[in-house]
Amino acid sequence: MVESNSDNILEGAKSEDVALLIVGDPFCATTHTDMFLRAAELGIKVRIIHNASIMNAIGSCGLQLYNFGQTVSIPLFQGNWKPDSFYDKIEVNMKAGLHTLCLLDIKVKEPNLEIMETRGKIVYDPPRYMTVKEACEQLLYIEEEVRKQGVLSRTETRCVGVARLGQDDQTIVSGTLGEMLEVDMGAPLHSLIIAGEVHHIEEEMLKFYAYKKE
Repeated sequence: MVESNSDNILEGAKSEDVALLIVGDPFCATTHTDMFLRAAELGIKVRIIHNASIMNAIGSCGLQLYNFGQTVSIPLFQGNWKPDSFYDKIEVNMKAGLHTLCLLDIKVKEPNLEIMETRGKIVYDPPRYMTVKEACEQLLYIEEEVRKQGVLSRTETRCVGVARLGQDDQTIVSGTLGEMLEVDMGAPLHSLIIAGEVHHIEEEMLKFYAYKKE
């Protein structure tokens, strides 16, 4: 992982040309920003080559980028660990009439803690990617069982699920939080947008991508 190898990357960059190829925009992750600052402190010249990112590709769903508020990350629930701090940002966005881009959890090369504790071996779990359906299930759990503040509604809150944006088989579906529980978006990667207030063009796009129950 970049976090654990950043020292080696920077050490090598003192005497050689080093490239760090990442998925998405270089400065969407604090790890990369930290490396940039550390490189500057070490006198290492850095050239940034910008990349395609979900942060701009999300415009494909038809909701206007200037109507988006704070972006949130939704982590996968694990046992009794069911974080909900991101709910506060969704609430702020909704009160301002702004859309919320939800980045869904990705677990790759995660060590199995049980095996580490019992056998002393590092064994990695299979990759796991949060789906739009899982995200909606967790959002509804937080709203209906934990917060109970009426920010999100199973039948009234409108969403857009996107999968594999930019690929030939990209999928975009709009519907209520409840309807999105029935949608199979296919293979990863998935993202979810919670819609705020929409103008007429955005409304037409939501209708264009509307979930059609078979």
